[in-house]
Amino acid sequence: MSKHRYILEPYKAGINSRYTCPNCQQIKKFSLYIDTVTGKHVHPTVGRCDRESNCGNHYTPKQYFQENNIPFDTLQFNQYTPRPIATKAKPISFIPDEDFKASLTDHEKNHFVKFLISLFGFKIASDLIRDYFIGTSKHWDGATVFWQIDIKGKVRTGKIIQYEIIDSVDSIIGEDCKRNKTNFPPVYWVHSALKIADFKQCFFGEHLLIDKTKPVAIVESEKTAVIASIYRPQFIWLAAGSKEGLSAEKCSVLKGRTVVLFPDIDGFEKWSSKANELSHIAKFNVFDLLELKATEAERMQQLDIADYLIKLNLEDFTERKSEYPNPPQTVQAIFKSAKFEHPTSIEYFSEHEHPKPECWEQEIEELENYFKSIELPTQPVILNSCKKISNCSSFIETNIATVKANNGKSTFLPYLNRLQELKQILTINLKQHECK
Repeated sequence: MSKHRYILEPYKAGINSRYTCPNCQQIKKFSLYIDTVTGKHVHPTVGRCDRESNCGNHYTPKQYFQENNIPFDTLQFNQYTPRPIATKAKPISFIPDEDFKASLTDHEKNHFVKFLISLFGFKIASDLIRDYFIGTSKHWDGATVFWQIDIKGKVRTGKIIQYEIIDSVDSIIGEDCKRNKTNFPPVYWVHSALKIADFKQCFFGEHLLIDKTKPVAIVESEKTAVIASIYRPQFIWLAAGSKEGLSAEKCSVLKGRTVVLFPDIDGFEKWSSKANELSHIAKFNVFDLLELKATEAERMQQLDIADYLIKLNLEDFTERKSEYPNPPQTVQAIFKSAKFEHPTSIEYFSEHEHPKPECWEQEIEELENYFKSIELPTQPVILNSCKKISNCSSFIETNIATVKANNGKSTFLPYLNRLQELKQILTINLKQHECK
């Protein structure tokens, strides 16, 4: 008998004992843990990716039991009760700043950004790049980097995906942006590209949770979170990354929040079960309209909420029209009609043209004094094409606290920019009022 009850499944010639890694999606690279008493796998996600792949995914039985609230002493054992083995946690590695910043350029080559422009126009697409720090990768032509930045502003890792814009008469939704599945693996990780091991994922968009005034919406894919944030800006939109992406550890940042889960059509049952498991962390609700209304054809395509939203008229969801209310039908026409402009926050990453401030104390003090010196509006304020401030006082308090706590950190510069945008809008409104 093995010294340990749970071991990695031994390799057996002629028998499939290596599986697709749920983290890096490489096939025949993932070894699952087995229970030496029952001979069964612990769970399809509990295992270790091949060390040669540089993926770094190693999810142990102990972690699985702890995250799913399964005490060791309540498990039914045929021979003996396993004892947890004390292991020293490996340090988590983060992406170097220079690699993160290097990706925040060349958006005119980014296939996903081109799709966003075709949907929403330049201004809204630029706002989305700024808010989610959407990057561009040279790993594949026109590939996108979806950075996972945690609530502390640390860049945990980045998921690299190459999209293709598809316009097919066979598609339920017409033109769409789909992963290029001919790539192997179809999803690549920045940690693998940089040959850095031992990373731990967080939610895509987790850095936005610094805003505590909104409920949270969680979807599977990063693309869906980005698109849905335009149609339903009253939520903070996050992406779990996969159907298996709702662990107790990852969801710990949601403690005390109101959360709505938007599973893909084929993920309703799994995420409903997860909502019950995680109910001690936050108030979870599961959006069930797709489950109730989806047709058989839509189920076969495994559509998600974004697939339905992009069929709708954006103006029905926003009070202010986008920069291009009737965008050209093709990306080529867009780039002929106007030059692509990078959003303001990304320009700050060019140290030669815009030196990065090391301290924002003067800017923060000026903003605080300004907002204290005026009577704040009680009506909602439109900050930009996809940002509406319903409560100015709360917005200012939250953002001031954020920039004070993260003074000089480039990841949190958008919060300072928003306060400056609000100051500019309020100043203009006051001058117009005085002229009347």
